[in-house]
Amino acid sequence: MTKCISDRASVSIGFSAFGRQSVCADFDGGQISSDGGALLLREAERRLGLVGRLAAGITDPRRPELIEHDMATMIGQRVYGIALGCEDLNDHQTLRNDKMIQLMTATAKPAASPPTLCRMENNIDRKSLWRMAAAIFDTFIQSFGATIPDELILDFDATDDQIHGAQARRFFHGYYNNYCFLPLYVFCGTQLLCAYLRPSNIDASKHTRAILSLMVKQLRQKWPKVRIIVRGDSGFCRWQMMNWCDKHDVFYILGLAQNTRLKEVAKPFMEEAAQVCAETGQTQRVFGEFRYAAGTWDADRRVIVKAEHMVKGENPRFIVTNLGGDSKHLYERVYCARGEMENRIKEQQLGLFADRTSCHEFLPNQLRVMLSAAAYVLIEYIRRIALPGTELENAQVTSIRLKLFKIGARIACSVRRIVLHLSGGWPWQATFRQAAQKLMAVT
Repeated sequence: MTKCISDRASVSIGFSAFGRQSVCADFDGGQISSDGGALLLREAERRLGLVGRLAAGITDPRRPELIEHDMATMIGQRVYGIALGCEDLNDHQTLRNDKMIQLMTATAKPAASPPTLCRMENNIDRKSLWRMAAAIFDTFIQSFGATIPDELILDFDATDDQIHGAQARRFFHGYYNNYCFLPLYVFCGTQLLCAYLRPSNIDASKHTRAILSLMVKQLRQKWPKVRIIVRGDSGFCRWQMMNWCDKHDVFYILGLAQNTRLKEVAKPFMEEAAQVCAETGQTQRVFGEFRYAAGTWDADRRVIVKAEHMVKGENPRFIVTNLGGDSKHLYERVYCARGEMENRIKEQQLGLFADRTSCHEFLPNQLRVMLSAAAYVLIEYIRRIALPGTELENAQVTSIRLKLFKIGARIACSVRRIVLHLSGGWPWQATFRQAAQKLMAVT
């Protein structure tokens, strides 16, 4: 009698022979996971409690007696999936059966299906998103523990999130020359404070002052004497925000777009740099400062000029600040350090799929950005707490995923324990052991 094969996963796949031995493969290995290193993510979450707080902030319209997967399970499933490189909902059709995902989401049965996760995303409302944003910000505050910071530098930046469908609130952006969203990110060092999706038919600084005001209020409630500095490029140089900072004892250092008047005032500095460049044949920088007020500003402010002249020509740059101190130091050591934020945004969009905003409605896309942000917070916690002193202490999230999370594991379950037998030929065993020890030592 012919035997029908109903499960395509059990069909053997043939490969080239090894000597006299045939080689084939199938997907009948049982409880084997490709993400054994995700135990580190599980421990990070157990110490941060971020997934639980995110889930607690979401309004659940379902009838409690009919719920099979609670909100914490679904949010955790999505966040862990993104952290492990599975950004699509369709990935969870098989990922839901992975014993590792079930272990991380604390469920003994298959995790939520793609349709269930899709309904969760599309049921999100604005108030839930605000509560989720507050949970991410609270995680930043709690990361200091009993330590009182003397100074916090908040980096604001916008980026383009290209879209390729007919999503709601899509607009064409002339600078990026494409249809896109314009998300706003706020970082403090490597830590994420805010990930806010916006349509692109707005000024880059839209809502910045309101977000800054909320952050400053909460930071000063916790640490009344902390020195707060706002840093951003010329897209955030708006007199309303600078005026607000002046009135609320907040410092700023912002890029200033050059214009004819600025170039005229900076001309003596540029001539000096050009003269030295001509004499030495090398690029020269001269730093200077002056008071300046654009026609729309409420007052004149301190402007620092970097008068740079290269062999190929001049390259002036301007910043505006209410900080005191040496002009060169402020430009090179304080302002230019904001470039590191670009790497954090790349981690969000390239490594954690924050640009996977393919839902038709706008709020589900904001939720997806938030889920990517949560995945970043977990991995950044591992990098900051568990990886100093290792080869991965400054690694991007993609490298951490590949070298610490993507490890084959055979999972053995009994009544009393769960054992993960990790690959014996894995080259990052020592780093994994050290990271695990440091995470487990955190109380």
